[in-house]
Amino acid sequence: MNTSKEFLTPPSIVYLQGAFQQVGKQALNLKGSKALIISDAIMNKLGYVDECRKLLNDDGIESAVYLGVASEPTDDFVSEALRIFEEERCDLIISLGGGSCIDTAKAVSILATNGGYIGDYMGGRKLADQRPVPHIAIPTTAGTGAEATDATVITNTTTQVKMMIKQPALMPDGAIVDPMLTLSTPDKVTAATGVDALSHAIEAYISRKAHPMTDMLALSAIRLIASNLQRAYDNPEDVEAKEAMSLAAMQAGMAFSNASVCLVHGMSRPIGALFHVPHGFSNAMLLPAVLEYSKEACVERLADIGRIFSPDEEMTNEQAAERTVQAVKELCHSLNIPNLKEWGIDEQDFMNAREKMAKDALDSGSPGNNPKVPTGEEIKELYQLVYEYQTQVKVNQGV
Repeated sequence: MNTSKEFLTPPSIVYLQGAFQQVGKQALNLKGSKALIISDAIMNKLGYVDECRKLLNDDGIESAVYLGVASEPTDDFVSEALRIFEEERCDLIISLGGGSCIDTAKAVSILATNGGYIGDYMGGRKLADQRPVPHIAIPTTAGTGAEATDATVITNTTTQVKMMIKQPALMPDGAIVDPMLTLSTPDKVTAATGVDALSHAIEAYISRKAHPMTDMLALSAIRLIASNLQRAYDNPEDVEAKEAMSLAAMQAGMAFSNASVCLVHGMSRPIGALFHVPHGFSNAMLLPAVLEYSKEACVERLADIGRIFSPDEEMTNEQAAERTVQAVKELCHSLNIPNLKEWGIDEQDFMNAREKMAKDALDSGSPGNNPKVPTGEEIKELYQLVYEYQTQVKVNQGV
């Protein structure tokens, strides 16, 4: 039986403090002469876009800008950015921002050379057989890990379905991970993106497609997040904690890109598409309840994680697995992660949407990677549970 595994990462990764200063050099390495910077209004206001343009100009590279990414990425954003790319005759793409900017740029990079509608590439129906436009991804949050993944998630604005598209051509040619760019991240975003990274790492570790390379990265990411997320949230200027979280997010991205995500992400995408909850928040809202649901099918794996959160406790595997669930609850509570009701979603609207959301979740394929594979009815029950799910637990309670 063939048990070989493939492991994909960006060909070039520059990380830690000062990495942003290398953008011009990285662009030259990719033979770029004019870059389209795909970003958003917040990054522009913070001055990061102008700084990027200056750094590129210092190395003789021209640039154009698309700042239209205003929410979770949509096919409209992709079309708008592609039009500017073509009008400005660019030959390089730089994404600067959170996962939405990076995902939009990934879609543009393959459409610019392969054509069609981005939804054509969903489920492998169309493969990018022409080399995509070179793409350098520069994250400004520590969460999605999109700079190190070969996937993009784009909302179809007609059907209100989040299209998860995965193929090697979507992997950025370069990743620049500078924790100094995350210092301006608001506390709420630090919390949500941090738990997003944790969900990536945990799901990569418990996934049915996990393997030794992804296990190594997933566990490393979990250790970093367990020790640094609360610090980064409580002290926004804690550079050491922000650096650790940036590294963790990238490691978690590498892990889940190669091992796949599971039920949390499958259920999260429909919530984002229908109720416009940002991806990091919806993942964070789902993670504790989904771990409770999955626990019986992955006790040993969750036990490994529990012993990271409580390294000095003597625990059986069952106790350590339960410790994982409780530790995630405690973390979400201390980070003030809301439930769906607290977010402001109308209960009747949400309950009426469960049938569609469950179908869309299953159609994404992610739930099939979960240790315990759910039915559509079980997913509907989980949606009902998480609407008012409470994460408040007694801190350091016995397990």
